Order: sequence, then C-alpha cells, then structure tokens
Amino acid sequence: MTDKRFKAIAIDLFNTLVKWDPSGLPAHQWRGRQLNSTIPLLLPHLRDNFRGWNHDDAWLEAYYAVTMEIAAERERHGVEVTCYERFLRSLNRVGLTPEIELDDLAEIMRRTHMKAVREVTSTPAANAEAVRRMARHYRMALLSNFDDSQTGREIVEDSGVGHLFEVVLISADVAMRKPNPAIFRHLLDAMKLQPHEMLFVGDTPLEDVLGAQRAGIPIAWLSHGRTELPPDVDPPDIIVPTLAELPGALGI
Repeated sequence: MTDKRFKAIAIDLFNTLVKWDPSGLPAHQWRGRQLNSTIPLLLPHLRDNFRGWNHDDAWLEAYYAVTMEIAAERERHGVEVTCYERFLRSLNRVGLTPEIELDDLAEIMRRTHMKAVREVTSTPAANAEAVRRMARHYRMALLSNFDDSQTGREIVEDSGVGHLFEVVLISADVAMRKPNPAIFRHLLDAMKLQPHEMLFVGDTPLEDVLGAQRAGIPIAWLSHGRTELPPDVDPPDIIVPTLAELPGALGI
C-alpha cells in the first residue's frame, strides 16, 4: 500500500540520483600524491593568459589554501561559496596581472572545470526509473549541495528525469548549504509544504540526515551498504541501500 504520510519527496543529487566518477578526470601529482583532478585542464589557461607564466606551484598553493578555507567557511557558517569564487580568490591571491580581466579568467576556468565534472557524472538507469515511479504518486523536488547552479541544473537535465521535479534547488542559488536548516526551509516554502509533508532522501549522515532532522523533515537514508550513523544523528525514518529500493519501501 502506498505510504500516504507524505505529499512530496525531495531527493539529493550526487550519490543519490547521479554518480560521479573522479577516476575519469586527468591524473595530477601534488606533494607526492597522485590525484584525479581538473588541474591539468586548468593550468593551460594560466599559461595562456599570463605573460611569461612560471607560477604553477604558487597558484596551486593558493588554490588548495583557498579550497581549505572555503571548506571551513561552509562547515562553520552553513554557507555556499561558488566554484567561480574559488577560482577568483585563488587568482587574486597569486597577485599577478593577466592579459584579460581576472573575473573573465575565473569564468573561463569555471567553465572548463564544470564541463569536466559534468562529463564524469551519470545517472544509473535504476535511479531514473525510481524517480519515475515516485513521480506517479508524489510531488517531486531536488535539493543539492553544489557550487555551480548552471552545471547542477544541466546534470539534473542529463538524468532524463529533470522534468519531473517541481522545484530544483542548488545550494549555489541561495548561498547556503545543507545541513543548514534554512536551505530546507527554503525548499519547503517553494513547495508550500509543512515539514512533515515532505520526505527528504539523501546519502550523507550530516548534510542530508542531520540537516533534514534539524528542519523537522522526515528522512530516508541511502545507506550504500553502511550500517551505522554517527552517534549524534537520530535514526532515519526509512533506510534503504540505494534510491532504486525506495519506491518499494514506500509501497509503490
């Protein structure tokens, strides 16, 4: 029997609806570690736009320092800082003058980075089918932590089920991110729903499970084979391995 507790289901994007495979990105060596990263795609833009560029290491130091600072801002304040801002801060920190405006160069780098991220992101057929099944019975929405609104929406459209979401909210849209309860309230306002009328679906214990709980929203946790949540996180309302199993858990 279909679960009638909810009027709407809102789902996370990455590792819920879509999968991204960083192994598809170019290999990059940094401080003795090999990483898969967009860095090899970005460095040519610096070499092309700074006369006599010989500062790869300085920019990498700046870029990784800015990345860590942004991570701390996100955790401390529940805010989103965009991919564009990350590149612009890194360029400013190097303190050199390019042949074009810094903000134009940051935008070029954003596009290159996000194009590569999009290319290594895909939607499992079972996940798309699960969304189709749920959309026959519930209003659908999507809420994602992602630092680029345009690419987030392109990835949703790439899934083949983007048209089924009444609301798509990307953290970069509103400069806040899960687990900040305010972004969940923003979604509820957009859907004109009370917290108990929506089921949120996600895979991360803190951003998704704890974030939804703080906003008073029931949560379905996609465990992906994990058996335990952190001790400060209350048990979810529903636990399933992946999105593909959720329709069955809802009786549809």
